[in-house]
Amino acid sequence: MTVKIEVIAGGIPHTKIMVGGIIASLVCLYLSYLNVVTGTEMFSFFGGLAVVAALIWGSNTIKVLCSYGIGTGVPSAGMIAFGSGVIAMLLATKFGIAAPIVTLVLAAVVGLILGYLSNEVLNMKIPAMVQSLTELAVVGAFTLMGFAVLMTGGFTFAALTAGSVTIMGLSLPSYQVSFIGGSLIATAFMLGALAVQHPFNACLGPGWTQDRMLMLAAECGFLSMFVAAIMSFALITTGSALISLVVALVGWGYTYMQYIGLSKRDAASWLDAKPIPDVEGH
Repeated sequence: MTVKIEVIAGGIPHTKIMVGGIIASLVCLYLSYLNVVTGTEMFSFFGGLAVVAALIWGSNTIKVLCSYGIGTGVPSAGMIAFGSGVIAMLLATKFGIAAPIVTLVLAAVVGLILGYLSNEVLNMKIPAMVQSLTELAVVGAFTLMGFAVLMTGGFTFAALTAGSVTIMGLSLPSYQVSFIGGSLIATAFMLGALAVQHPFNACLGPGWTQDRMLMLAAECGFLSMFVAAIMSFALITTGSALISLVVALVGWGYTYMQYIGLSKRDAASWLDAKPIPDVEGH
């Protein structure tokens, strides 16, 4: 028995979204290096913006993959993205200022291997599987690195593992007060995995449109950034954490209102019961 599988085309080409996501994430991650240049942590919010860019790209990648009839695989796609991405991200942090570029390369290699195993060993035979898992691994790695920057102010291994506590006026090293030692990486993992898989799941169905899904992805990204910004108060200066918090709130408020507007538009224009329209976007 064979099943005819068709992928939906139209709207903003996925390639453009992918390239935009890669460039925006890398630029934001490198802009956070201004923390090192200026000796402050005020530019940590760029890590959160890198998260938003990566999640928008990732949500469209999940849509491409699951358009081949594996809608129930959306949650697993989100989890494999971050399960594979965390490996590349942690290894890449050992390369200093080159860490974001190394993250891109390592995550792509890990994702490529997983995609090959899925299609050739598990015999899933999904046309978009190899490319999609490659992309999702990079999305997961960029998102986790962005959260690390947002919470710690840097993307090097030392920044992720080193912390300090003050006892009787003395500052003492404490690895428990860090992104990895304090298990904040686990929270970042779940924030990103839920945010990347939710937009397609939430928008799937009659009246689906690409722009509404991507706007929801941005809204989920800023909402996750808001939660991470609150946790960042434990690791970076209060002023720097407040900047991240304000940026997250403003971004979330704007994207939420835009999403509500797009939802009303699509609800008013829906006339039939097609599960997915033939053309994306407007």
